[in-house]
Amino acid sequence: MIPDPPANVSFFDFVGGVQLLRREDARTAVPVLLIGVCVSGAVGNLLVLLIFIRDFKKRRGSEVKALLSALASTDLLILLLCAPVRAVTYYKQAWTLGGFACSTADWFQHSCVVAKTLMLAASTRAKHTLVSSTDSPAWIHGSLAFIWVVSVIVPLPQLLYASVLPHGSDSICVSQVPVCASDFMSLFNKVYPVATYVVPVLFTVVYYTKSLHTAVNHAPSPSHQSKVTLVLLCLSGSLGLTLLPDWGCFTWARLGHSKPPVGLTIFGQVLLYACSALSPVILMTMYDDVRQGLVAIWFLATCRGPKQVTRNPGPKAEENGAELNTVRSQGNDQTFPDVEHFWTGRRNTQVEDEQDPVPWEKEEKNVA
Repeated sequence: MIPDPPANVSFFDFVGGVQLLRREDARTAVPVLLIGVCVSGAVGNLLVLLIFIRDFKKRRGSEVKALLSALASTDLLILLLCAPVRAVTYYKQAWTLGGFACSTADWFQHSCVVAKTLMLAASTRAKHTLVSSTDSPAWIHGSLAFIWVVSVIVPLPQLLYASVLPHGSDSICVSQVPVCASDFMSLFNKVYPVATYVVPVLFTVVYYTKSLHTAVNHAPSPSHQSKVTLVLLCLSGSLGLTLLPDWGCFTWARLGHSKPPVGLTIFGQVLLYACSALSPVILMTMYDDVRQGLVAIWFLATCRGPKQVTRNPGPKAEENGAELNTVRSQGNDQTFPDVEHFWTGRRNTQVEDEQDPVPWEKEEKNVA
């Protein structure tokens, strides 16, 4: 339970995960679940990054792949730096990571989440045409720099009001908003979710839905671009759905008259990390370039090469010295029917004794 806030504080809530839980199931099940999500998601995002790096080295990169690489890197930061903090907090049921981690835990996580949302919004401007690693458009680097600057600055109140408080023999990490800043934080808590979550997600989903509808109904045939558009639409939709509980709990705790249920808060945090683990699954199953790159990495890791069709010489013909051309395909010998028909009537042919194959030689001897 949340302890009573001081008199001069307008908002008081836990930071870095729910603490002071005295339930053994939450202490064991939630950390195990978070660790499983972290490991599987980190492996998936690393594979996606390796595939995109391989494509850029082979000059098969694109603007979309550059933004998806940045998205996978952001997911890695969330899974490797943010999720373990919550796992430790739920296991210890108190705060044991010090003041710096307390101040930066929610701020850094919100920065990464906002960056993910803005990256998908920026992908609406990206093209699917191939570019080399040295000729990548400058707007991508500028957009990524701008996105990260905005993502780091906007959630700063999460950093300013977080602090460690003693609670009996333990310590807790909480966010305390003083009364003098209540008006500003009330406005901030209304604008912040709308500007960094609602508007970018709705814009991205509507844009890709309209683009996919145009490509399917007005294009003569489905193209590679429409497939990539479908992938980006699924990424945007999954991002919006999996982040909705966490953003809902964030807004409810700050603008509602009561705190959201603890179970809903934990569920929202788990879904937030599941979102980072779900993105590589969508790319590996729906994006043709990623799927082909995954197969190539598998062959490279297992020291195998792609299967090749072998060509074996056919059996030699009989006494006339001719050869039949055969092609071995999937273990079966096949003979071209026209060649077989040509040689069928010519095998084991014999010259009759009374039929001289060179009658002109006999005529020359008689003349001589």
